[in-house]
Amino acid sequence: MRAKVFLIIGILVLAQADTLLLHAGEPGQQFQGFNLQGYKDDGEKAWVVNGDKADIAGSEIRISNVDAESYDEEKVNLTAQTGIIDQTSGNMHLEKDVVITSERGTQLVTDSLDWNRNKDVVKTKDPVVITDEGLKLTGTGMEAKPGLKTAQIHEDVTVTMDTDPKPEATKTVTITCDGPMVIDQARSLATFEQNVVAVQDDQTLKADRMEIYFDEEKKEVRKMICTGHVVIVRGENKSFADTAVYDSVDKKMTLTGRPKLVLMTEGKNAITAFGDPESR
Repeated sequence: MRAKVFLIIGILVLAQADTLLLHAGEPGQQFQGFNLQGYKDDGEKAWVVNGDKADIAGSEIRISNVDAESYDEEKVNLTAQTGIIDQTSGNMHLEKDVVITSERGTQLVTDSLDWNRNKDVVKTKDPVVITDEGLKLTGTGMEAKPGLKTAQIHEDVTVTMDTDPKPEATKTVTITCDGPMVIDQARSLATFEQNVVAVQDDQTLKADRMEIYFDEEKKEVRKMICTGHVVIVRGENKSFADTAVYDSVDKKMTLTGRPKLVLMTEGKNAITAFGDPESR
């Protein structure tokens, strides 16, 4: 898995800002050309939200054709057909064709998104699709806390990614799980829970839980830890264990906890480390 998956944390929210400037009017009015800005504590602009039209009803502002920009560590663009802002809480609800795109090209697409500004949480119950170069992640439901640099995809998770950074390479691995999947950018860690299945070429790895640690500089897996009812299948050969640990330094898979091998007595198939032609 490539480290770019962690970039989605940075595009899940517009900013963490405490100051809002509303360029609107009194309740019950309609305005063409809406503008909302947020500023950091030091007075620097954090983000801006534009819309074609704004309808104000009580404390609620409904914006059509939202187009927003964030100016944090990386410029981020957000678009949606409709945005609803609660002036009292500062919370925002986005719906219909919600698309968040980072400056580097990582993109998140969903049907709706809620941003709780005070709790600094963004969430949705809808399906999400996250794409990047050589990566596609799909799932249902998401909650992220950008201040803590973590995100959780709730269920039905599928991640497909290139395993070779070379442009001409076509090797991929697909990991699925019932969920949740948790991404922790600070620890360079992705965790898959419940009924985890990873498939690469003719090899399949199954486990109750999988932790993948990344080397962000090399854009590759540094370590993988699988626990609970581990099964590794290659052809007609199978390995069973309580825990399997793959280390990219020595490119070996270590099985512990009642390990058992079931081998074919004939043919060229042999048990190997997942994703590598050697094992021990």
